Amino acid sequence: MKKISILILLAVTLAMACNKDYEAVPLEEVTIEYVFDKDDSLGTYANKFLNSVYQKLPAGYNRISGDLLDAASDDAVSGLTGTSVASQLASGAYTSAALIADESPWNNAYAAIRAASLFVSNIDVSPVKETLANGKSIRYAWKAEARFIRALFYFELLKRYGGIPLMGDKVRALGEDVEVPRGTFEACVNYIVAECDAIKDSLRTNPVMMPEVHSHRATRGAAQALKARVLLYAASPLFNGENIEPSNNLTGYTTFDKARWKLAADAAREIMTEGKFGLVSNFKNVFITQNNGEVIFFRQGGDNTNIETANSPIGLPVLSRGRTNPTQELVDAFPMANGLPITDAASGYNANNPYTGRDPRLTMSIFYNGARWLNTDIQTYEGGGSKPGGAEPGSKTSYYMRKFMGNFENASQYANTSHDWVMFRYAEVLLNFAEAENEYNGATADVYKAIRDVRARAGIAAGADGSYGLRANMSPAEMRAVIRNERRIELAFEEHRYWDIRRWKIAQSVFQQPLTGMSILLDGMGLTYTRVPVSRVTFAAPRMYLYPIPYGEVVKNDNMRQNPGW
Repeated sequence: MKKISILILLAVTLAMACNKDYEAVPLEEVTIEYVFDKDDSLGTYANKFLNSVYQKLPAGYNRISGDLLDAASDDAVSGLTGTSVASQLASGAYTSAALIADESPWNNAYAAIRAASLFVSNIDVSPVKETLANGKSIRYAWKAEARFIRALFYFELLKRYGGIPLMGDKVRALGEDVEVPRGTFEACVNYIVAECDAIKDSLRTNPVMMPEVHSHRATRGAAQALKARVLLYAASPLFNGENIEPSNNLTGYTTFDKARWKLAADAAREIMTEGKFGLVSNFKNVFITQNNGEVIFFRQGGDNTNIETANSPIGLPVLSRGRTNPTQELVDAFPMANGLPITDAASGYNANNPYTGRDPRLTMSIFYNGARWLNTDIQTYEGGGSKPGGAEPGSKTSYYMRKFMGNFENASQYANTSHDWVMFRYAEVLLNFAEAENEYNGATADVYKAIRDVRARAGIAAGADGSYGLRANMSPAEMRAVIRNERRIELAFEEHRYWDIRRWKIAQSVFQQPLTGMSILLDGMGLTYTRVPVSRVTFAAPRMYLYPIPYGEVVKNDNMRQNPGW
């Protein structure tokens, strides 16, 4: 067989670096036969190669030059002094020739797609003897896992660029014609969905056996969750009815079809009906307890203190950088503990004591003035310990992100905590279902139940009527507003809000007003709270609803069409 390309050679070499049998093989001599060995009955080398493909999955924590992606949405701003990459991303300070490197995955995604296709095309050579519970060789599950990763990367491209080139199973060699045109948006959706359907019965089922070894692997539930998310995006306004270029089948569907919402609802309902996943009782534990029943798929992150060090409040005895500063808009989105929005006169909200009696997720997601951390009551008032001013001013908004961190409220220092990046979880499935079902059938009993379940787990009080603060007989538009807000607070900082305001096609209106924080003054009379602007984002619609195709791809490929406005 021909030598594989430099990228794949590197991947194979990294995967094999720890095996002494390969140390004697020069880099230029590593070939596919070494990896997919017809005499390797354990599939040792093939499995290592597959793990190297898993390692290409995006890591979410502070991946935008030290910031979370949410710092480029209306939910947070970067705590970095000066201009952050996240703020450049939010305001569209990029072109097709000068992209935001951390959020322009074209090359990395296609490298991962190629590596996955290489695995898919060659794994059948390895006579792997190990079998799953169904009696089939484990190589069928491995093959399906590679196809899942490939489908996931296609979706990562699709939501950013619209229709993209679909490469199929063929692994092109150096020198071959690679001027592949972009597939239509519809063709790309259909391909990803078909892949998820084709592989789900070959993947492991949940709960997986030997989770300490296999919990990171794509399962049947992961394929179902990806399908549900893809169909939800496909049914959303940006692609279904409000295409930024109505006749352009690369940027979305050219006609509206309400039935697309039904497809999304049915895909989510399938996961709910099978009953393999559920909401864990403690919201915080979703992110720091491995192998819990809510997580459907994750990227391994290891045990460390990286999230705490990067994002927790400054001014404490341990090193903290306070990088993620939630906005007042996000804080205001959290209702009261009775489920009523703070704008409701019956909610009990007190603007002079704004953090008392709120949805428990506020305390579990955001540090505010008076919140407990490291045996300290956080001070984010002007001149306080976590907002001292001067060369190190602290949070721009008077808030810091608390989500994903260990339970260090009353500890003296941080300890290593599991920080896997959760990519799919059951709460999202419930919210996906509620949104799609509401758009297709209205605010049905099933929609209400999905939202009540999420709120009940959060700790919102059921109330005498068991409504969890939800008003009865809402119209589809009223329920839509509730669902969108519920997504915002439940999925905060998980890379959903940035994409949600785009697929709903509301980003332009969201950014019409400046993002704000809270200036808190302490004097002899107590605390005074004043909303202050902290960031102005310019969202250039319609072009910013999709990313530009990299300039180099357009130049070298005569069949590549650029997105509108770029």
